[in-house]
Amino acid sequence: MTVIDANRMQEIETRYPEYFHRSFRQRFGGLMILIATLLYSLYAVWFFDLPKLFAEAHWERVGIYLSQWVSYDVQPEFRIEGDGSIDIRYPRFSPLGDNPHPDWLVNNPDGSITVSISGTSRSVTVSKSETIVTAHGVSVPVDVLSGAPKVVGPVPGWMTVYDDNVLADLGFAGNVSISVDRVKIRKRFIGWANFIFDTHSSFFDKPVGEVVSLIVSGPRIKPDQSNLSLAFDDIWNNSEWQHGDVWTKLFQTIVMAFLGTLLGSLTAFPLAFLAARNITPNRLLNQILKRLFDFLRSVDMLIWALFLTRAFGPGPLAGSGAIFLTETGTLGKLYSEGLENIDSKPREGIKSTGAQTVLVHRYGIMPQIVPVFVSQTLYQWESNVRGATIIGAVGAGGIGLKLWEAMRTNANWENVAYMVILILIVVFIFDTASNALRHRLMGTKAH
Repeated sequence: MTVIDANRMQEIETRYPEYFHRSFRQRFGGLMILIATLLYSLYAVWFFDLPKLFAEAHWERVGIYLSQWVSYDVQPEFRIEGDGSIDIRYPRFSPLGDNPHPDWLVNNPDGSITVSISGTSRSVTVSKSETIVTAHGVSVPVDVLSGAPKVVGPVPGWMTVYDDNVLADLGFAGNVSISVDRVKIRKRFIGWANFIFDTHSSFFDKPVGEVVSLIVSGPRIKPDQSNLSLAFDDIWNNSEWQHGDVWTKLFQTIVMAFLGTLLGSLTAFPLAFLAARNITPNRLLNQILKRLFDFLRSVDMLIWALFLTRAFGPGPLAGSGAIFLTETGTLGKLYSEGLENIDSKPREGIKSTGAQTVLVHRYGIMPQIVPVFVSQTLYQWESNVRGATIIGAVGAGGIGLKLWEAMRTNANWENVAYMVILILIVVFIFDTASNALRHRLMGTKAH
């Protein structure tokens, strides 16, 4: 065991003062940051009134919307006529088509109709005198002859009785609304209805094998058009899912992002040389261009899109212009800072030979900055693919506008899911391609 005397200890303290004579900030800096974070968190809870916000939030809507993303419903209505007959009606744009005969609806010999909501565990039997709802292991009759619907017996928790209506909530499977002269049923199915062919298509409701047979070797449905061409037209012009319009708008979004980023990079590139202090020794010009870059990027892309839609009207031109202005500021700042951090030795060496300024830039600067510039531009491009979707919602064209229109109806959430999935796929593809190109340019391995 080595014993250190006082002189040796003093010598060590003198040699390494940063370890033995630490400042207050060094000793308590971590603790102060932790305390400041906790205080700020408490302030945020108070400022946003988070307890009240969480207590009053409609959390049940999350499940409702998510279920509508992956399912669709059919809403038959049973009207009890004066003669005791039951008339079945479907909404005008029912996913079952104009003349539906679903197998989950059975006409009974006594004139009543039984609808299977979810197998045999949840069903509704409609007759002229009563409606029987079977769910959760019990059958609850609702009398409709006494002037107002009346539940016979105890009312279960999944039923709600109003003055002129009885509502039975059957969970994800659907619900039933019972009044004196009509019964409305909402039956939910997993999946997306008529995603390939809509109800107006010649191929609607045909088995897959029959559709393939018609396309490959079947007789022409329309004499002047092949079945393959007809099938493509029916898919592309699907009135419910609007594949043609969705994919066209998606392509618009990609073009907007590409065009805006390309024009922004081409504009920012020469301006960056003028803004870099080590390239253009004119301090006034440097400051003017840097403040211009700050202004262009400080105004959000969404705000530029609002301005340009007023100037040029709704459409992809406004979206491309918004991306162009934002990227000119962002890439201009990135490019100029990259130029100011280059190694000056290659440039000075070429300049000492008496080469022209263009050659000095070409051989002394460009080899250093091109990989970095391209990498930054690719990153901005992939980011703008996402940004173009957002600005589309304010009228700047692309799939963002169509997505916003589907969300505003509050009824087409399966269409919203379809477009969101397409956007995610496109963003994933562009992110992957951009990362691969960046790593290749920078000479690094992609992880």
